[in-house]
Amino acid sequence: MCSNVSIDIHPRAFVHPAARLGAGCRVGPFAVIDADVVLGDDCEVGPGVHLTGRLEAGPRNRFHAGAVVGDAPQDLKYDGSPTRVRVGAGNVFREHVTVHRGAGKGGHTVIGDGNLFMAGSHVGHDCVVGNHAVLANGALLAGFVQVGDRAFISGNCLVHQFCRVGRVAMMQGGAAISKDLPPFCIARGANRIGGMNTVGLTRAGFDTAQRRVLRRAYHRLFRQGGIQREILAVARAEFAGEPLVEEWIQFVESAHRGICRGTPDAIAAE
Repeated sequence: MCSNVSIDIHPRAFVHPAARLGAGCRVGPFAVIDADVVLGDDCEVGPGVHLTGRLEAGPRNRFHAGAVVGDAPQDLKYDGSPTRVRVGAGNVFREHVTVHRGAGKGGHTVIGDGNLFMAGSHVGHDCVVGNHAVLANGALLAGFVQVGDRAFISGNCLVHQFCRVGRVAMMQGGAAISKDLPPFCIARGANRIGGMNTVGLTRAGFDTAQRRVLRRAYHRLFRQGGIQREILAVARAEFAGEPLVEEWIQFVESAHRGICRGTPDAIAAE
């Protein structure tokens, strides 16, 4: 642990001598920081937090009471290999959030910058979470899930292992997916799309023209029946030169678990 910088450690916390803490870090009572943990400047570790494993976190992260970050994966095949968690800057881990390290040799769980993990949410082993995403209370990510930038996963949502949540996508409260949720869409129920995330797009800075193009392409891609490769070919020709539509098409083409789609009642409600 660095001794030549200002670090505020409560006398009832335990910080391993080999742990490395940046300038301005604050550690609350009964927190435990193990030997292989590296924290950037100005991190705050609340009471009862456990930071463990090979955890590297950048500056300005906040770990609230009872959070556990870097513990072993919940995987019966895990053999104790020295896997890692990498965390960017400016994330907030609220009460009792859990983040597990990778499961296989050389595995990593990766979290970007500026994310909010609300109380009781879980990030499973080998997940990749982008930037400025939100996991609300009780949201659960199984192993190997990928979450795009500015995605919003509402309370008590479930994401099956190996699934992807596209950027600026949203899951309504209690939704569950075992297929990929395309960017800019809203998931509801089980593996269903209930429209576009128009509010999220606006907040993310997408202008009116971009949203109009996406609306047209959305109905072409996700609201019409037929053979998927033919739908994608028609959409690619119709929206040639539109990078956001091409992003949608490439996401669908690269899906290994299938894509969430709409229901007749969801279409009628739009």
